[in-house]
Amino acid sequence: MIRKTDFYIDGAWVAPVTANDLAVINPADETAFATISLGSSADVDRAVAAARAAFAGWSQTSRDERLAKLESLATIYERRSDEMAKAISQEMGAPITLATRAQARAGLGHIKAFINVLREFEFEHALRDDARNEHIVYEPIGVCGLITPWNWPMNQVTLKVVPALAAGCTVVLKPSEVAPLSALLFAEIVHEAGFPKGVFNLVNGDGPTVGEAMSRHPGIDMMSFTGSTRAGIAVTKAAADTVKRVTLELGGKSPNIVFADADLPKAVAAGAAHCFNNTGQSCNAPTRMLVQRSVYDQAVKLATEAAESTKVGNPAEEGGHIGPLVSETQFNKVQGLIDAAIAEGARLVAGGPGRPEGFNRGYFVRPTVFADVTNDMTIAREEVFGPVLSMIAFDDEDEAVQVANDTAYGLSSYVQTGDPERAKRVAKQLRSGMVQLNGAGRASGSPFGGYKQSGNGREGGKWGLEDFLEVKAVSGWPI
Repeated sequence: MIRKTDFYIDGAWVAPVTANDLAVINPADETAFATISLGSSADVDRAVAAARAAFAGWSQTSRDERLAKLESLATIYERRSDEMAKAISQEMGAPITLATRAQARAGLGHIKAFINVLREFEFEHALRDDARNEHIVYEPIGVCGLITPWNWPMNQVTLKVVPALAAGCTVVLKPSEVAPLSALLFAEIVHEAGFPKGVFNLVNGDGPTVGEAMSRHPGIDMMSFTGSTRAGIAVTKAAADTVKRVTLELGGKSPNIVFADADLPKAVAAGAAHCFNNTGQSCNAPTRMLVQRSVYDQAVKLATEAAESTKVGNPAEEGGHIGPLVSETQFNKVQGLIDAAIAEGARLVAGGPGRPEGFNRGYFVRPTVFADVTNDMTIAREEVFGPVLSMIAFDDEDEAVQVANDTAYGLSSYVQTGDPERAKRVAKQLRSGMVQLNGAGRASGSPFGGYKQSGNGREGGKWGLEDFLEVKAVSGWPI
């Protein structure tokens, strides 16, 4: 049994003010394998005090000083990547191959990408050539409270912590209490990299206690949150009294529009695989597949075959299978939404309720496909966060766009078509922060974030750095 109940505050591992042990559950076998402690508002006070004390010095460091620390962080992270992958696999059930190649590697990729951004970012410049005595200065916003989720733990930790530190901010991180071990390992890496005490602090805890205390804290200048829309609303309301900046990366119900002129077998297989990847626990998963009616029946057959060929297995084993959902709470939620889809008349063509054959424990679910879904069904409206694909037929381009945009969310959209002009035309009409055409991947440094109830702000690239900066205009700058 792993026991890691201390928090990282002011450059040292310290015991919580009041012990409040919590078991960390391995989702593959439902057994406790680690113990952490949940923090309190008193622990948040200590962490914020350390971050505030450190801000004066860290905010005045040079670009080169910050680059040196981040480069050390990247080197140590890379050396300990196998440890990171194992921690992620145990705590949230990602198969070890996925945990190594995608989950842990994403963290390293973001660290290196922000190093490149920091090297090139222009922190001071004239307003324009004909107004050179108007000087624009980008300055760190201050102490930042960062709340990260369990589904892509290092992806989100590095997307927040690294640009905040690069900007000259100091931080208090609250990782998910469901999957905290990877963040505790990250804190060890930060310590080894030699960041000054108080620049980075970590307090474990739940949202209603530690998350609420951070959001309300007058000593925190900005909150950056990734998680459910419900929790993001709570963070925003709690932060309102102190008028702090809030950036949010929330849920999604991303449409994947498949036109009849697309390479149908490729488009459907790739769309289903993307939906099921990470056991469906990705905010940008293409969970609504909108298919032109003339090829709809063929697409349903292809999606059924894709689901039936998707293997479910032990996350400790290498391979391309999917693992369990992260927790009993998540398992019950997904089962309830599958049941609701059946009750509302969606046609189940693959998977369905219960665990896959051969599993009698662990939070494993069956890769599931529903056909003949209408966009007013619960399964088409709510974020499932499980390997569940909803298929919806459409007649023409206008209807496809209308159905795609008929959602409270606006994180990502996907379009599959053989017509380049239609691809561009539809992409511009989709109300989402990201659009991927014909299976194209996202480039390094591309901004990640959404419209509507998918949040505000952007993570990654120069946009991710700018989120942690204030803009100051100085008139009369001597030239």
